Amino acid sequence: MSTTYTPMSLDDIKTIIELEAQAIRNIPINEKYNKAVDIIVEQIHNKNGKLVISGMGKAGQIGQNMATTFCSTGTPAIFLHPSEAQHGDLGVLQANDALLLITNSGKTREIIELLDLARIIYSSIPVIVITGNTESFLANEANVTLFTGHPEEVCPLKLTPTTSITVMTVIGDLLVIETMKRIGFNEVEYAKRHHGGYLGDMSRLRSSL
Repeated sequence: MSTTYTPMSLDDIKTIIELEAQAIRNIPINEKYNKAVDIIVEQIHNKNGKLVISGMGKAGQIGQNMATTFCSTGTPAIFLHPSEAQHGDLGVLQANDALLLITNSGKTREIIELLDLARIIYSSIPVIVITGNTESFLANEANVTLFTGHPEEVCPLKLTPTTSITVMTVIGDLLVIETMKRIGFNEVEYAKRHHGGYLGDMSRLRSSL
């Protein structure tokens, strides 16, 4: 299929950036963030568990990034692919873990099945859900639901996860930063976990390691 292509104007670029920025500003702010961090601190830092993060598709890619960011800032976390979980990987789950599930629709079949299977093993495992649908099954099943604000995608088809992924990333950053503050994570601890590259050099310099 061929179409006539018109390059983006500077105004087009500015509009897309502004729409993404406005979606971030519209993320609902409430005490649920503190409750989510309460769960993370209790399960991971008080009970020596880990944060198990899962999402399907592009939400899953955001989950992978969250897991690595949590790990580098002192909170053990892994990404569990929801499909692979049904083929044995669910065995990584322990009673003292917490689940962080990411789904824009709140109806993602693979995530619902993951939650059902996890609760067969550990019925009381605490669950945090990041979603754009507060009326969904997963939102109602969670201990804490963090609402993205359900922004409209900047994709011209209004289908491709774009703006929704942006706000999910920001919500993940909020959880990471607040957890760092709660556990007193500092440059010394950062240097122990991030030894390579420019960030490793900077953290060792600042921490005198």
